[in-house]
Amino acid sequence: MLRDFAAREFVVDGRRLRYYSLKALEEQGIIQLAKLPYSIRVFVENVLRNEDGFVCTDDDVKEAANYLHGGKREVPFFPSRVLLQDFTGVPALVDLAAMRSAVKRAGQDPSKVNPSIPVDLVIDHSIQVDFFGTPEAFSLNLDYEFKRNTERYVFLKWAQNAFRN
Repeated sequence: MLRDFAAREFVVDGRRLRYYSLKALEEQGIIQLAKLPYSIRVFVENVLRNEDGFVCTDDDVKEAANYLHGGKREVPFFPSRVLLQDFTGVPALVDLAAMRSAVKRAGQDPSKVNPSIPVDLVIDHSIQVDFFGTPEAFSLNLDYEFKRNTERYVFLKWAQNAFRN
């Protein structure tokens, strides 16, 4: 397996750590690192790290590494976390809450419904400006923001504590 071939180790503070070297693949002519965007390098490393010979194979690693020549088939991807901004994250949380309700109605434990990998949700929408030019402007605008969106923030606080991952 390419994964075994590309496995490397280093030691930090007495701990032996393993990584998968794209440079090792390049030395074998499988990949041309200088030509690949960094995002695709991360993707190739992900496929290489998860190669198991069944779900993810040598052919999958080679297909991912061959990105510049156009993919001919799908390649498994195993993200270790998901980052969502509020525009997409809030609907995802609503969907998870709805799934929990359906599971509960079916007589099952709703707490079993959770994302399978860690999710970070960034709430970054702009605050409306009602006050300006005074030292209190920021706190007044923030107060108005919470009053306008109380239901949303209550839901987000619930979701923050309700879901694992």
